[in-house]
Amino acid sequence: MSSLEEINTILIDETQKELIFTNLDEDGKLSCIKAFKVARLIGRKPKEMADITKSLGIKITNCELGVFGKLRFQDANLAVYNRLKQNYNGHKSLECKILFEEAQKSSLKVVGSTVKNSDIEVTHCQLGCFREKKGKLVGKTKHSTI
Repeated sequence: MSSLEEINTILIDETQKELIFTNLDEDGKLSCIKAFKVARLIGRKPKEMADITKSLGIKITNCELGVFGKLRFQDANLAVYNRLKQNYNGHKSLECKILFEEAQKSSLKVVGSTVKNSDIEVTHCQLGCFREKKGKLVGKTKHSTI
């Protein structure tokens, strides 16, 4: 079992559990954006949320950056893409945290749309859902509009 599949036991009390369960969507999942909110409400680091939800049998869904889930996105924004390119360290992958910082300059929807429709690979989810996540593959080639 890889370290990403292992569940680190993080003890939470009944009040914390209740706050998690009251924030689930109609499918019994916790959205990415609500996971950040719940982490704050229960006094936990966002990075612990993947382990907490896994231990409760809950999935985190609808990544605001388009890595997983069913959110709909608009077209990529070339200006945002060009700003993000300045953060590349020899390859086209950026940490989730950097993308959220960029969203403060425009919006999370614009950055998510740009990531979803480009060759940018997201790494190190702030909620602990993944360390590395490759972009959407179409056949054997990465799909990109930029």
